[in-house]
Amino acid sequence: MHTIFVTATNTDVGKTYTSLQLLEYYAAAGWRIGAFKPIETGVSHTPSDASALLALCHAHNPDFRRFTLDDICPLQFTLPAAPCVAAACEKFDLSPLFEKFALLKQACDILIVEGAGGPMVPIHTDYFMVDLISRLDATPLLVTHDRLGCINDTLTALSLLQSRGLQPLWCVNLRDEATFMQLTHPFYHRYFGNYYRLQHDLEALALRLVQ
Repeated sequence: MHTIFVTATNTDVGKTYTSLQLLEYYAAAGWRIGAFKPIETGVSHTPSDASALLALCHAHNPDFRRFTLDDICPLQFTLPAAPCVAAACEKFDLSPLFEKFALLKQACDILIVEGAGGPMVPIHTDYFMVDLISRLDATPLLVTHDRLGCINDTLTALSLLQSRGLQPLWCVNLRDEATFMQLTHPFYHRYFGNYYRLQHDLEALALRLVQ
């Protein structure tokens, strides 16, 4: 069973979009897919990100249909902020998260875990999203934006993940490809050589994540 943890350089970069693209690819390739959104904030009625993930899993994996939104998104908060802030900086119990994770991974071959924000988003004042990645023993996938400033954001996030002993893969979510190719691609190409652009390299990225 493969566990992939989708994180990003910040919020609103495309974690849910990337997760859905990967799930669609793996389902078409014959894998039993599963998804987990451990914590979602900004929930007024239903967790929107978790809802989209669960609907796709229900459509493609009969073994996952017994799970509900509360199963794949056990920790929900109303305030659209970092989990720590959404919980008024009070420590909340993480055991439901780990209990649901153990159940979900039994029903799939690939479990996509979507984080909240970036790797240093605080869950507690002394526990961050990067700590959760390590705790779940997941392969980190860093989704980066394509706007001006993404070079610094990408290198900073990769450095952080690597400093924690993780071996992240990363991809760019292209929203303005023409500008990206002019302002950012020359450095990425020179510095990294090959790298993944989600809209062009989904298959290669998906295969690499399960090697």
